[in-house]
Amino acid sequence: MGIWPTGYLTWATVISPALLMVLVYILGIVYRWKAGRANLNSVRMDGKTVVITGASAGIGKETARDMASRGAKVILGCRNIPKATKVADDIRNTTGNEKVFVRQLDTSSLTSTRNFCNQILAEEKRIDVLILNAGIAGLDERNLTSDGFEYTMATNHFGHFLLANMLLGLLKKSRPSRIVIVSSDSLLDTLSVDNLNFEKGEFGPYKSYCQSKSCNVLFCRRLAELTRGEGVVVNSMNPGLVYTEIFDKAGGIFIGLFFRLLVPFLGKTEVQGAQTVVYLAAAEETGAITGKFFEDCKISSTADALLKNDELAKQVWEASETLVGLQPNEKHY
Repeated sequence: MGIWPTGYLTWATVISPALLMVLVYILGIVYRWKAGRANLNSVRMDGKTVVITGASAGIGKETARDMASRGAKVILGCRNIPKATKVADDIRNTTGNEKVFVRQLDTSSLTSTRNFCNQILAEEKRIDVLILNAGIAGLDERNLTSDGFEYTMATNHFGHFLLANMLLGLLKKSRPSRIVIVSSDSLLDTLSVDNLNFEKGEFGPYKSYCQSKSCNVLFCRRLAELTRGEGVVVNSMNPGLVYTEIFDKAGGIFIGLFFRLLVPFLGKTEVQGAQTVVYLAAAEETGAITGKFFEDCKISSTADALLKNDELAKQVWEASETLVGLQPNEKHY
């Protein structure tokens, strides 16, 4: 005979998971209720051009929809063109704005990134807002791109580093302009600049994701310093826990399975996740703020350890510049 009555064990196995799901559901309701809101109903962006990377799904898609609803010309830089084309059609239909366009961009590839930037520079007379949103969660194994970069770092950081540098000249000509970098609160206080692609030591999906997002913040900090007083503001942000398809291809039990099971109940909607991006892209007050980290439409202290480390920001910038092979004609600082 066991220590617990059979009936108790039967009920415990049923009630415990049920109670857990109720708790998760309640936490999700509270989290979504507390989510920040841009509250910019009267703000228009007619005559402005907004470029968004990774806008075929999730936060990027809803940010693009919001920008289009305000009258902006919106360019979606996306890897999957058929998918992005459907999204662009949907945004045109729901907003009545026909100025929504798709351009090929895979930020994991330096060649694709350069081709995208050269096309934008040839076709566009201005960029008022550049939103660096494309990203992936960490992969199970250390995979290298054709450029020799770890895939998560290439997609989340190196491609965006090159892209922002190449378009910076046009952003300056379009001043006042803004750069919004979508990061995370999954950050490292420090990292090894000589090991950005995980050639040494242990590799893990969560570690690679955290490192790439930490580089986003450090990149933001350095770029803000290099452009201070030149009419371009640069800020990074954490969208929070958002139910998007980013986790569909994520590796590891924690990032992959755990999040795929719980995020639909715990996380924000895609529209809620886009609110801080919209706030940084369109709010009048954020047009005068640079080099900061935002969460829920307000400045956050979450990334302070990185934002105060100017030396590390400088080192990551210089290492990234070398690794992507930034050319003299691609430098605008």
